[in-house]
Amino acid sequence: MSEFLLTQVINYGAPLLGIIVFTGGLGIPLPCTLLVIAAGAFARQGILPWHTTALISIISVVAGDSISYSLGYYSRELVLQRFSETPRWLQAEQSFQKWGPLSIFFSRFLVTAIALPVNLLSGTTRFPFKKFLVYDLSGEVVWIFGYGGLGYWFGSEWELVNEFISNFGGLVLGVIIFGFGIRQAWNWQEKKKMHST
Repeated sequence: MSEFLLTQVINYGAPLLGIIVFTGGLGIPLPCTLLVIAAGAFARQGILPWHTTALISIISVVAGDSISYSLGYYSRELVLQRFSETPRWLQAEQSFQKWGPLSIFFSRFLVTAIALPVNLLSGTTRFPFKKFLVYDLSGEVVWIFGYGGLGYWFGSEWELVNEFISNFGGLVLGVIIFGFGIRQAWNWQEKKKMHST
């Protein structure tokens, strides 16, 4: 799949890359980060125009993110019918109001596996769209210019960069899940103590 998409990006250029990252913004699992890094390397080789490719990619991925935000926004009533009274939902809403901006920003490029749930939660919790757009755009600019820039910088070694970033992203996600698990265990212990007294 990755090799096929890489070949097609070489053949059809920035517009196809834009379509791919737009689709990724909708939550369809595609190797978008790999393609962005490769696009940087292709730009260095003169295969892709760097500025046009970056601009099209940023506009496309932000459009995809905005649509997935809208899906969360317009499905709020269905979510509330099912979860509104649950403590977990109320906790999720409170946490998102506090940590939402950071989660939007960092999930664009550091922990991309949670980008779609963050987009949906942003919409469902009625996180202001203008604020969502600011943090989303900021994170996507870091993703495109940061990862594409690494591909450009390392040129023919871009695959090593992709491997490192994949491993690092997996590590960060693992640490986040581990931290969440510890927090949940702590909260459970605290509640148990309260009920026993």
